[in-house]
Amino acid sequence: MKVLGIILALLLAMPVVVLAVPVVALEPDEILDDPVLEQRARDLSKVIRCVVCQNESIDSSNAEIAREVRLLVRERMVDGDTDQQVLDYLVARYGDFVLLRPPMKASTYLLWFGPGIVLVLGMIGVFVFFRRQRAAPVAAAPLSAEEEQRLSHLLGEPEETRPQEAGAENAGNGTAGRQ
Repeated sequence: MKVLGIILALLLAMPVVVLAVPVVALEPDEILDDPVLEQRARDLSKVIRCVVCQNESIDSSNAEIAREVRLLVRERMVDGDTDQQVLDYLVARYGDFVLLRPPMKASTYLLWFGPGIVLVLGMIGVFVFFRRQRAAPVAAAPLSAEEEQRLSHLLGEPEETRPQEAGAENAGNGTAGRQ
């Protein structure tokens, strides 16, 4: 029982330990000697997308191309480029895709507004669907004489109160129109 408690505690503590460790793919040979430049490079690396990873910054990617871009960013910063010049260089080389937050312009409108448009169209579709469901109720098919007898039997109705078809036997007792 004590061993089970220890195992359970370890399993519960594991996500906390994993989340507490920051995910950084930066290798020691990439770090700049100047702490100010290194901090600028790290901040910039967090807004640049790895071109082969799915929605991951070059700061947290282990891909070889991400390492090359991190080195390129640091090289350009050492050469005296500003953050904007580095970003402009990368956009010229890879396109707006390289930015985790692409700029708002005509070529990226679909990227920015596409999810909202899809959501609105989906809501309209659901509204129209339910509106049509309410507007056109489906009429149930009438029961056959055999089904009516079975239903009466299941409900436990006495023989005299069962609904019957209008016929010669009911003509004289006044139950022909009763249902």
